[in-house]
Amino acid sequence: MKVTGFTFVRNAVILDYPVEESIRSVLPLVDDFVVAVGESDDNTLELIQNIDPEKIRIIRTRWDENLRREGKVLADETNKALRAVPADSDWAFYIQADEVVHEEDYDNIRRAMLRYKDCPEVDGLLFDYVHFYGSYDWVGAAYSWYRHEVRIIRNDKNIYSYRDAQGFRKNNGEKLRVVPARARIFHYGWVRDPAAMERKQRIFVDFWKEQGHTRPDLQTRKTYDYGAEQRALKPFRGTHPRIMQRRIQQKNWPFRPAPGYDKLSLKDRLKALVEKTTGHYIGFKNYKKINPHC
Repeated sequence: MKVTGFTFVRNAVILDYPVEESIRSVLPLVDDFVVAVGESDDNTLELIQNIDPEKIRIIRTRWDENLRREGKVLADETNKALRAVPADSDWAFYIQADEVVHEEDYDNIRRAMLRYKDCPEVDGLLFDYVHFYGSYDWVGAAYSWYRHEVRIIRNDKNIYSYRDAQGFRKNNGEKLRVVPARARIFHYGWVRDPAAMERKQRIFVDFWKEQGHTRPDLQTRKTYDYGAEQRALKPFRGTHPRIMQRRIQQKNWPFRPAPGYDKLSLKDRLKALVEKTTGHYIGFKNYKKINPHC
C-alpha cells in the first residue's frame, strides 16, 4: 500500500499556521508528501523545505486572485497539490495547514486504509473533528461546527477539491462514498496569536465578500478579540497531539469565554435532542456514508 500526503499553504509564518506540526503529524502515515507553496510574504517556503526533504516534494504556485470569491482559490490550490500525487499511490491523505492528527489514532487510520484499499465502493475515509476556539482548553459545541469531514481519498483523478476546500466531490459533483476512519482531526484554526488571527480575518474576508462589501471593524482593530463573540463552547477534556505540545506551551494570550458560553441556541438544543433520541445527526454532510460489501 502506498499513501501520499498533500496540502497547500501560503504566508504560514505571518498568519501563525501550525503547518509544520500539521505535516509532521501525517508523515508517519505516508510514503511521500506534496506541498503546494504559494508565493508568500514570509519564509514559508524555507519552513517547508526544512521539515523532511526526503519525503516532501514542493510545488511552487501563484494564487489566482480571480478565484477569491467564496474561497474557490483554496480548492484550486488543493487541486494543484492533488494533481501532483503520484499515479501509483493508493490513497491521498489531505491535511489543511491548521489541522493535526493525533498519534493515538495512527493504528486505526492504517487499519482503515488497508481494509478498504481494494474496495472500489469506498471513495474515502471520514474523520471526526475537534474544533478549538480561543484557547487550547475550549472546543466548539454548536452545530455550526462541522462534525466530520473526508481527509483520506482514493487516488482517483475523477476526485477533486470542492468549493472552499472543506471537502471533495467526484465526476459531476457527486458526493464521495465514505466509511469512518475512527480517527480525529484536531482543528486549531481558531487558536492563534490574536494579532495573527486579526491578519487572517482581514485576508480571508476578501475570499468570501461580495464585490464592494467592506468590514469597517477590520480597518481599525489590531488584535482579534476571541471573547467578543458569544459562541457555545465546552471544556476540552482530552489530550493534544504530542507534536503540538511546544506550541501550546508558548501560548501567551488570555482567553475567557463570553457569558452564556455553555448554552446552546434553541435550534441546536432541538438538534441535540433529535440526535440523542434517534442517533440521527442533523447537519450538512459533504459526503455519503455507506456500508460497503467488502
